[in-house]
Amino acid sequence: MNKVILIGRLARDPELRTTSSGLSVTRFTVAVSRTFSSQNGGQPQTDFINCIAWRRQAENIAKYCSKGSQVAVEGRIQVGSFDGQDGQKHYTTDVVADNVTFLGTKGNVDTSSSGNDNYSDPMPTYNEPQDLPSTDVSEDPFKDFGEEIALTDDDLPF
Repeated sequence: MNKVILIGRLARDPELRTTSSGLSVTRFTVAVSRTFSSQNGGQPQTDFINCIAWRRQAENIAKYCSKGSQVAVEGRIQVGSFDGQDGQKHYTTDVVADNVTFLGTKGNVDTSSSGNDNYSDPMPTYNEPQDLPSTDVSEDPFKDFGEEIALTDDDLPF
């Protein structure tokens, strides 16, 4: 199973691009604090994790998030490689986001809490849309089911 869940802040503004086939793709980096401090008692360490989002989700991230925005990312790890201009083979590790939840912006912190990152105005979750059939709601969906059935309260089981 390849499953990743991250909660952190964007380390820089997302970069929205469009592929040659017209797909939107956004690259962004999430700064995630480790739950432990270094041995000398200093500041907690932070990991900077590269993430990629596609299609509508990519557009929403680029539109609504900026450096400092807190997000929750669900996805999978993807590794790859490419030959650089220097002739060396370079390896990449990215999280491909299946679901990104906007938790708040940098200036959106509720300071009345006791050290927790609570946000007063969380943003909505945007899931990657699936290829679902659409339904035209302007027509009666039951028009071809035959004649109307009359029910009384005695017909109901509750």
